[in-house]
Amino acid sequence: MAEKEILPFGDPVLRKKAKPVEELTPKMLKILDDLVDTLYAEDGRAGLAAPQIGILRRMVVMDCGEGLIELINPEILESQDEQIGPEACLSYPGITGIVKRANYVKIKTLTRTGETMYLEGYDYLARCIQHEIDHLNGILFIDHVADGQLYREQTREKADLMQALKLSRK
Repeated sequence: MAEKEILPFGDPVLRKKAKPVEELTPKMLKILDDLVDTLYAEDGRAGLAAPQIGILRRMVVMDCGEGLIELINPEILESQDEQIGPEACLSYPGITGIVKRANYVKIKTLTRTGETMYLEGYDYLARCIQHEIDHLNGILFIDHVADGQLYREQTREKADLMQALKLSRK
């Protein structure tokens, strides 16, 4: 187990679609452990997806305030209603954007023991699940932010990452 470097905004890996985990080998379980170590080294912020540490596999770890959740090959089965609120990302330190998401999601995922699990999330957990699954598909939270709705966390001044976003899509 080890803390890994989180890829920053603009790294092309963040725009790639992650591949499914075909078999839960010791190597795959080590990736999960590394994700957990890296997440908690960053003060246990909401979530981290494998592409954020340079590994294109469909794996996510989250702690949205109620303990660790590990997702392997997650897929959204249902989503309902909507919420609008602030989002941030470990790959975009210091930046927050206002994002519209579903307020409820139901997902199907595997556990680290290979069992199929269904998970429902409301409110903040639903937001976290959608944010992290987006990472697995090469989608970033800033793709959902309307112009003028991106801010620096410390000062609340508007941030202009739209030009950088265009560059990261190439």
